Amino acid sequence: MYALREAVAAFRRAPVLTGLAAGMVGLALFVLGLFGLVTHNLQTTLDAVEERVEVVAYLREGTTDGEVDAALDELRALPEVRTVIYVTKTQALENARAELPEFEEVFSDLDVNPLPASLEIELEEGFRNEETVTVVSEHAAAYPFVEDVAYGREWVDKLFSLRRIAGVAAGVLGAAFAVVAALIIGTALRIAIFARREEIHVMRLVGAKDGFIRRPFVIEGAMAGALGALVAVVLTWATWRAVSTLILEIDWIPVGWIGVGLAIGVVFGMLASSLAVRRHLREVT
Repeated sequence: MYALREAVAAFRRAPVLTGLAAGMVGLALFVLGLFGLVTHNLQTTLDAVEERVEVVAYLREGTTDGEVDAALDELRALPEVRTVIYVTKTQALENARAELPEFEEVFSDLDVNPLPASLEIELEEGFRNEETVTVVSEHAAAYPFVEDVAYGREWVDKLFSLRRIAGVAAGVLGAAFAVVAALIIGTALRIAIFARREEIHVMRLVGAKDGFIRRPFVIEGAMAGALGALVAVVLTWATWRAVSTLILEIDWIPVGWIGVGLAIGVVFGMLASSLAVRRHLREVT
C-alpha cells in the first residue's frame, strides 16, 4: 500500500513528467498499434486470397461417368480435400458466360463447346499450402483421363512467399518496436529517479533497502505503461477511422489484441522501470 500511495503521489507531484512519460510510451506503442493494424489487414487479405486456392483437373474428351465417379470418391477421401465438384462441359460454358459477360457474343456464336469438363478440388483449411497443393495436383494428374492440372502455380508461390515475408517482418519489427517502447519507459523513469534523488538519498540514510525504494517506481512504471497503452489505443482507433473514411475501408484490430496491448504496456512499464531503477539507483548519491 505504501508503494502504491507513493506511486500515485509521484503522479500528482509531477504531472508534467508523468504526462511526458506516458506520452512517450503512448507514441511508442502507437507505432506498434499501427504496425498491428497493418499486419492484421494484410493477414486478412492473405487469408481471403488463400481461401481461393484450389486445384482444377481438366478432363479429356470422352471420359466416362464411371471414371469421374471413381476419381470423385478417391479425391474426396483425401484428408487434405474439403470437397470436389464435377463441372461438366455445359456447366463450364455457362460459368464462363456468367463470369465473362463481355464475351457473350463470342460464346453465342460457338458451334462446338471448346471448354473441357473439370474437377474443382477445394482444400481443407490449414492445408492450403505449397506442399499440399503440389501433392493433390500430382495425385489428380496421375489419372489417365486427366489432360491437365492447374492451380495458378506462379501466384500461389507468390502468395505463400508473401505470407512468409509478412511473418518474418511481423516478428522482427514487432520486437524492434517493443525494445523502443522499453527504452522510452526506462528513460522516462530515469528522469523521474534523478528528479527525486534527494528523497531517495534521505530514504537510504534512514536505512531503506533498495527493494523498498524500487517498488514505487515499478508501480509508477506500470501506471505509465497502462496510461500510455490507452493513449496508443485511442490514437490507433483515430487513425483507423480516418483511413477507413478518407482512403479505403480496413478492418479494426481484434478486441483481444487491444487487451494484449494494454497488458504489454503494463508489463513493459514494470520491467523497464525495474531495470532502470536497479541500474540507476547506483548513480544516485
